[in-house]
Amino acid sequence: MTNRKIVIIGPAHPIRGGLAAFNERLARQLAAQGNDVSIHTFSFQYPGFMFPGKTQYAEGPGPADLRIYRTVHSLNPLNWRKTGLRIRKEKPDLVIIAYWLPLMAMSLGSIARIIRGNRHTRIVGLVHNLIPHEKRPGDAVLNRYFVNSCDAFITLSKEVLADIRQLTNKPAVFAPHPVYDSFGDAVPATEARQRLGWDANKRYLLFFGFIRAYKGLDLLLEAMRDERISAIANLELVVAGEFYEDRKKYDPLLSERVKVISDFIPDSEVKYYFSAADLVVQPYKTATQSGISQMAYHFEKPMLVTAVGGLPEIVPDGKAGYVTEPNAKAIADGILRFLSQPPGVFSNFIREQKGLYSWVHFVNTLGTLQ
Repeated sequence: MTNRKIVIIGPAHPIRGGLAAFNERLARQLAAQGNDVSIHTFSFQYPGFMFPGKTQYAEGPGPADLRIYRTVHSLNPLNWRKTGLRIRKEKPDLVIIAYWLPLMAMSLGSIARIIRGNRHTRIVGLVHNLIPHEKRPGDAVLNRYFVNSCDAFITLSKEVLADIRQLTNKPAVFAPHPVYDSFGDAVPATEARQRLGWDANKRYLLFFGFIRAYKGLDLLLEAMRDERISAIANLELVVAGEFYEDRKKYDPLLSERVKVISDFIPDSEVKYYFSAADLVVQPYKTATQSGISQMAYHFEKPMLVTAVGGLPEIVPDGKAGYVTEPNAKAIADGILRFLSQPPGVFSNFIREQKGLYSWVHFVNTLGTLQ
């Protein structure tokens, strides 16, 4: 796909988080392939009372190589019309709308409908998630409103593709979540541990990212209390991420074997956490796909994931790490299996598999929807 005028609508700087990182990286890939690309992000995304973290916004200047406009107000219908008319007038060949939450259906679906009025622009929904992890009344109606506003869809997991198929027969394709390669290259583990103040002689498990109930941190903390795990003197779990729910329910499960960094990790520091870790653990209770897996692939780290959603598609058991059932004992069993293996046992497969999750492949798949 080349020589197209393309607009991406969704989170981007100064909005922070994985969705913003995805949209910015996608914009760079589209531009690198000869397209004229801009991003329309949110001037207002969530009301403060609906946002569980400390802040929705990143610090520092935006990326100098991207055109990002803060135009979308998620709750203001007058803004939806203004934004839709602005983009409709520009007549882009393609508008890609990131969708992950029914709360955004009215704003994004309304903007899409207005843009389509120019009878030129094709609207593709980039659906990260359709059925939310935390369900609310009205989700199905809102999802249908968004789906009906698009011409086609691309999903990051087969599970979400199946969810789309329940609502529409419009063109839809699956492309695996590409690797997150925008956080820099890996550094030697000794250097990373020295920077972070970690013990050079310990083995580290890493739970990374926002902490929400569906991500199963409680299961992992219970696994760390398993007698077999407790007996391993040089093992430590690092929980690196901001709590998006009340931390109090986790505190009784913490121990001196668990290090908690309860802050949003800046992009510039991400490489050190992954480079310093031995195993990335995703003990999710529900999932579609996970950007954390693709960060682990980029830094060539083995993973332990639970058998939910699209995670087993991305992390083949016994090849890129281990897949377990989502309960504390099974997770503990998986950790013990990993620790019984020699270091680097998964490295060759991970390095080969990493090449399959390229942004070129993702954009080429996207191009089939033109």
